[in-house]
Amino acid sequence: MINFKRSAAVLLGLLATTALAGPVPAQADEEPVPEPPRVELVLDVSGSMRAADIDGRSRISVAQQAFNEVVDALPAETQLGIRVLGATYRGKDKKVGCQDTQQIVPVGPVDRAAAKAAVATLRPTGFTPVGLALRTAAQDLGTGATTRRIVLITDGEDTCAPPDPCEVARELAAQGTSLVVDTLGLAPDEKVRRQLLCIASATGGTYTAAQSAEELTGRIKQLVERAGDTNTRAPTVVGGANACDSAPLLAPGVYADREAFSEHRYYRVPVRPGQELRASVSMALDRPVNRDYGVLLRATAADGRELVRGADAGSGRADVLSAGLRWSATADDEDARTEETATPVVEPTTVCLVVSNSFAPRPGTAATPGLPVELTIDVVAAAPAPDGPDLGRGWVLLALLTIAGLLTGLLAGLLTRWWVATWREN
Repeated sequence: MINFKRSAAVLLGLLATTALAGPVPAQADEEPVPEPPRVELVLDVSGSMRAADIDGRSRISVAQQAFNEVVDALPAETQLGIRVLGATYRGKDKKVGCQDTQQIVPVGPVDRAAAKAAVATLRPTGFTPVGLALRTAAQDLGTGATTRRIVLITDGEDTCAPPDPCEVARELAAQGTSLVVDTLGLAPDEKVRRQLLCIASATGGTYTAAQSAEELTGRIKQLVERAGDTNTRAPTVVGGANACDSAPLLAPGVYADREAFSEHRYYRVPVRPGQELRASVSMALDRPVNRDYGVLLRATAADGRELVRGADAGSGRADVLSAGLRWSATADDEDARTEETATPVVEPTTVCLVVSNSFAPRPGTAATPGLPVELTIDVVAAAPAPDGPDLGRGWVLLALLTIAGLLTGLLAGLLTRWWVATWREN
């Protein structure tokens, strides 16, 4: 009976504590079990790959050599797959030819001999369904908590849209699938370059023009090796609100969201006395925007009063803009300080983080989905500011200033008399 009463008392105490503490902030996902890097190479085998304009060799033969060298140098832990497009249908029916994409090596530990044999049999054949190949390649890689990569090698633009490959790339990015698409162009064509750049930008990938066998091989190896470096935990997907009072409550972590053009999105973070909030935001420009634009990160109080405004942190990339801020109640919010005689406040201050952008789309640019946003939040112990000399206040300060003035005047008079006397003697 005594144990029962004690247990009931403990339970009631926990419930009361939970009720007083308010809602629990959303936590970033816990670290998952490590996954191997997963990469799929997508190769264009359409008819245009017959062109012999790379070091006097056909584009397909250069790509096959590059694939063989990449497979031989593949890191042991990397799971690799190979998908082709335009490799089997030789007819003229576009409806049939635009469905021509196959996975010739499944994603997983690689049988090097089998993979090279599958690539060696490829011959340039049909259409170029890039959008469909990207969508199915994403399905080949499956889902997971870590970033996966597609490396697309092609010499021409999609001849089968819809689906448009740029729209497919944005669709994949909007799904929060942690998928990066890197593109390699084998033909010096401006229209192809723009399409491949659009695909890469939409997913946070890179675009490279490969004009030699050495460039193609080196770049594919680099991208496959990079998959091991970027095989990290993906940000937690969260949805910001259009006002502070309805914004999600977040704990320290990394979060991903989407923001429309010229939008303000709100998030809330609890900060206790003696703590410092550190936050940063990065926004990817995954589509053409007007040249005058910017990203702003602000911290405000629940009543809308601005506490601090973040400065542009710079990302080192032209397609990503970042901003960051630091705030603590003791250091920055004079109005939030309590009087010395007041009882210390122990409840956390709810700080609203406001992410704003001034982007405007260029004519013809899709407005949906919104631009990718990555928000990083941390709450640490506030660093105390060094104390300055205390000269007092009120009548005490006035007296000190009067005495200092008299002493300064007396010293200046004595020095002047000494200088005049010395000058007359000389």
